[in-house]
Amino acid sequence: MTPGAPPPGDPAPADGGLPTSAVIEAAGRPLSFYVHVPYCRTRCGYCDFNTYTASELGPGASRDSWAATAIAEIDLARRVLPDVAGVGTVFFGGGTPTLLPPDDLGDVLAAIDDRFGLLAGAEVTTESNPDSVDAADLARLRERGFNRISFGMQSATPHVLQLLERTHRPGRPQEAAREARAAGFESVSLDLIYGTPGESAADWQHSLEAALEAEPDHVSAYALIVEEGTRLGARVRRGEVPMTDDDDHADKYLQTEQTLTTAGFSAYEVSNWARPTRSDETRVDHRCAHNLAYWQGGHWWGIGPGAHSHVGGVRWWNVKHPAAWSGRLAAQESPAQAREVLDADTRRVERVLLELRLSDGLDLAVLTERERRRVDDLVRRELAMINNQRLILTLPGRLLADGIVRDLLD
Repeated sequence: MTPGAPPPGDPAPADGGLPTSAVIEAAGRPLSFYVHVPYCRTRCGYCDFNTYTASELGPGASRDSWAATAIAEIDLARRVLPDVAGVGTVFFGGGTPTLLPPDDLGDVLAAIDDRFGLLAGAEVTTESNPDSVDAADLARLRERGFNRISFGMQSATPHVLQLLERTHRPGRPQEAAREARAAGFESVSLDLIYGTPGESAADWQHSLEAALEAEPDHVSAYALIVEEGTRLGARVRRGEVPMTDDDDHADKYLQTEQTLTTAGFSAYEVSNWARPTRSDETRVDHRCAHNLAYWQGGHWWGIGPGAHSHVGGVRWWNVKHPAAWSGRLAAQESPAQAREVLDADTRRVERVLLELRLSDGLDLAVLTERERRRVDDLVRRELAMINNQRLILTLPGRLLADGIVRDLLD
C-alpha cells in the first residue's frame, strides 16, 4: 500500500516564491515548522499517512540523507520568508521521527534556530513510537532542544493493538513516558484511538486508565477512521472485521470526557485534553501550541516529503515520495507539487470550521448575518452556548461538530 494521490491545485513556482501579499502578511509574525519524517519500521494496518518502510523507499531515497535534505528546504524557507518574527513551535511528525538518530533530528532543529531563531519558550515536539526509543535516546533529544514528546500509545488492550498492527507491547508507552519525564521533557503526551472493531467499553476504559497511570500532561483521543487503501479497510470490505460504528464512537467519546475530566484534564479542542500547570513547573501551558497555531490560522512551513504548508492565505504541499522530494532540492528547486491561494471567504469558512472545535469557541462577528440567525437554534437545542460574544460548543455539540458547521454556514 502506498499513500493516495495528492490533492489538485495550481502549479507551484520552482523557486518556492510566494505572492507578495502572503510575504507581507507573515512579516513580523511568528512562524511554525512542521517537519515530516516519512519512515516507519512497519506500516500499521489502519494508516494512510505518507510513510514508507525500508522496502518501499526504492532508489534515490535514503534515511541517511534526510537531515541534509531537510536543512536544504529550511534554507529555501529562509530565502522566501526573510522577515518573520522567529519560530514559536516546531513539530516533528511522521512516520516515526525517532527511527532516526537523535542527532539527525537535533541537527534539523539547530538549522531552524540558526536560520530563523527559536523564540524564548518555543515548543519543540517530536512524535515517537514507544518501541523506537530508549532512555538514552530520550536524554539526547532533550539535550538537543526537544521539550515536548508525543507517544503513539493507541491502546493498552492486546487484541486491539494486534488488530491495529501496532508493534509495541502493552505497558511500553507508560514506560517511555516515565523515561521522557526522567530525561527532562517538560510535557509528555499520549495518543489514543477508540472505536477499533472488537473493542469493548471495558477495553477502552482500561486504555484510558493505563494512559493516566503514566501521568501524562496531554492526551489526544481520536475515533478510528477506516480509510480506503489500507489493510484494515480491505479486511472490513471483505467482511473479516466489522465496520466501526458511529454510536460506539459517541459512547466512547463521552467515556473519554468523563474519565479525563475526573482526572483533572480539560478538553481544549474536540479531540485533545490537557492537564493544568502546577505551580512548580516552568511550562506555562500543556496545550499543544503547535496544533493551536493550525487551528487559529497561523503561518507554518512544512518540511519534508508530502508536507503541507500555509503562509498568508497560500497553502501548498510537497511532492510525496522521498526520492522526488530530495531530487527537487538537490536541483535547487522547490519540492512543492502544487498550491492554492485562498480567497477571503474560503479563509473565513475554514476559520469557522477550525475555531468552533476549540473550547474558546468562535467570535460571532466572523459569521454572516444569516449565519448568526441560525445560532439561536443551536443554543435552544443545547448544542452551543454564547459567552462574551463567542459561540462555544457544548459536550453534545462536540459530538456533532462537523454537522453543526455544515448547518451553520451559508
